[in-house]
Amino acid sequence: MLHAVSAPNTCLFYPRIPCRPPSRLVSKRLSVHASFPDNNNGLKVEYTPWLIVGLGNPGNKYHGTRHNVGFEMIDKISQAEGVVLNTMQSKALIGIGATGEVPILLAKPQAYMNFSGESVGPLAAYYQVPLRHILLMYDEMSLPNGVLRLQPKGGHGHHNGVKSVMGHLDGGREFPRLCIGIGNPPGTMDMKAFLLQKFSPVEQNQIDAALEQGVEALRTLVLNGFNHNSSRFNLQQKYKYHKG
Repeated sequence: MLHAVSAPNTCLFYPRIPCRPPSRLVSKRLSVHASFPDNNNGLKVEYTPWLIVGLGNPGNKYHGTRHNVGFEMIDKISQAEGVVLNTMQSKALIGIGATGEVPILLAKPQAYMNFSGESVGPLAAYYQVPLRHILLMYDEMSLPNGVLRLQPKGGHGHHNGVKSVMGHLDGGREFPRLCIGIGNPPGTMDMKAFLLQKFSPVEQNQIDAALEQGVEALRTLVLNGFNHNSSRFNLQQKYKYHKG
């Protein structure tokens, strides 16, 4: 059964998720039919959906920590695009909506970071989302705090959440990712302690600015794909805190 949500000149159709998950998942097509003004003769167009996943750990204990910036990015997109995350499916909190006329499925895996793939793999299969339309957003220690990097593909970089996702996508690495810089642990600080630490006020301001910029990067990617704007975005991010 399809459930429809209307917006100005647009109607989203997607499978209604059963209250109880079926014993065997059946693939469904998440699609959008956009009804344009009469001068376009009511032309209907179907777009390939995007599965947008933020990595993090569930629970108040981890809220606001460095390792959870992926969740914060999803929350920012949810707010900006008016997508409500109010459904549990495949061990993830999800919400369905659109960016422009392109359907998006936002997801926050709830099985803890190291098992994120247990959500991403089944969701991608259920909604028949191709690898090139799975956008993974997560913390990256190799980038300075608040610096973003948009990539069309890559490895896991020893990030356990990304490693889990790749494992549940049959080892595939050809999916986009938005890396959110959190910097490196100072001195000899334990890496785990650093990841589970909250940001300082200055660092949080940088992260807040990065989340706003991340929303714009998402919109550009979903509507236009990877192009020269993506390279320009990465270059601007790389040097945005350099002086002189």
